This record gives sequence, structure tokens and C-alpha cells, in this order.
Amino acid sequence: MEVAAAYIENDNHETLCALRPHHMSLSNKWELPGGKIKKSETAQEALQREISEELDCKIATHEIICEHTHEYDTFIIQLHVIRATIIEGTPKASEHAKLIWLSKEYLDSIVWAPADIPAIEKIMKDKKVFLIARGRPFYYSD
Repeated sequence: MEVAAAYIENDNHETLCALRPHHMSLSNKWELPGGKIKKSETAQEALQREISEELDCKIATHEIICEHTHEYDTFIIQLHVIRATIIEGTPKASEHAKLIWLSKEYLDSIVWAPADIPAIEKIMKDKKVFLIARGRPFYYSD
């Protein structure tokens, strides 16, 4: 199964984290929001659709920050984590039990779904600096 997940930061450089509800597999585990990629979609298109459906907001997608395969007991997931920014609306937890914003240094304080852990580790180690050049945001990485 191919899945796209969003790494979304707010203006305070906090990451959006979503808690899986009791009725879903991996209940009470945190994840980066997103969902399954349909055969007719790119990872970016799937992520925009899923965030619109699940969080009732619109995003712009940017670069893929992490891709890996994780093997659960009953299925295998190919995860594509994409940096995204909210361009319209405020995220609402319609399909998740809860949404929180956490600073990078606290991302390891919650229990993540196993497939998300490599991306979370990468985000925590990332030393990107947010800059403004010619009135436009961009990220610089050491």
C-alpha cells in the first residue's frame, strides 16, 4: 500500500501531529496526517486530497523529505512524507481523535505509528533554517 503523509509546520515551527482514533488500526498512535495514494494519483495529489477530506483545509505540497517501506504484521506500507504548507483553512480533527502542534525537540515525547518513526527522526535532526528572500520563504539546509 502506498501512502502520502504531510510534514506541516506552523509559523512557530511546530509540526502537526494526528492521533489515530480507537476504531482504526494502530489506535492511540500518532502519525503525520495523510492517506492512501490512488492508482491515478501522484503522492502530492493524494496528499492534497486526503488533507482536504480529513482536516478540512488546503495545502501546497513541496519536496519529499523521506520515503521508506515499513512491514507491519498484515500489510506493507510504502510511505512518502512530503513537506507541505497550509494555504487555506485551519486543520480540524474529523477523522483523527486529536490534532496537536509540537516543536521538533518534543516530537519524541509521543508514541508514533512505527511507519512514521524514520520521518520523525529525520525531522528532529533536520537543521533547516527558514529564510525570507525577495519576499518569498525558502529553506536552507546545512
